[in-house]
Amino acid sequence: MHRRRHHVLLALGLIAGLFPGDAWGTLPAAVPPQHLPLEAQWCVRPGRCIALEVADEPREQSMGMQLREPLPPLHGMWFRFERAAIQRFWMHRTLAPLDMVFIQNERVIAIEANASPCPRLPCRTYGPNQPADSVVELAAGEASRLGIGIGDAAVITPLQASPAAADHAEPARD
Repeated sequence: MHRRRHHVLLALGLIAGLFPGDAWGTLPAAVPPQHLPLEAQWCVRPGRCIALEVADEPREQSMGMQLREPLPPLHGMWFRFERAAIQRFWMHRTLAPLDMVFIQNERVIAIEANASPCPRLPCRTYGPNQPADSVVELAAGEASRLGIGIGDAAVITPLQASPAAADHAEPARD
């Protein structure tokens, strides 16, 4: 009997590790906010570039901006998807309002401005009824402040590693 109970507890622990939070993809309160490296930029005009954290893994996309402090100006999170599809985002456990910029083929197709935080389920979802291949989240009001509009080019490029960082990289191993 003891051995069977141990296996049941182990299985439950594995399931809890694979699926933290509830079925809606929320996170337990003890999970710290996600801070991803700045890996890309979107230059909305010469000299006005938004530094972007890149959420390209399912776990990163699921967590998004939950529990994060407000984003500073010219800083955002970019959600990249392998295929264009109808994208729906929500604001569950997000602390500050956001602008969501939906992009398809390097063009802005929709903007959800000033999406409100949602502390408890159920939460409203945001997004156009047309496919998008990426979404950029910005602080509320940032899209308007930067003059981003429907139809604008949205060419997002990787940030180049600085020469100093390359000098400190470990040599290749044979």
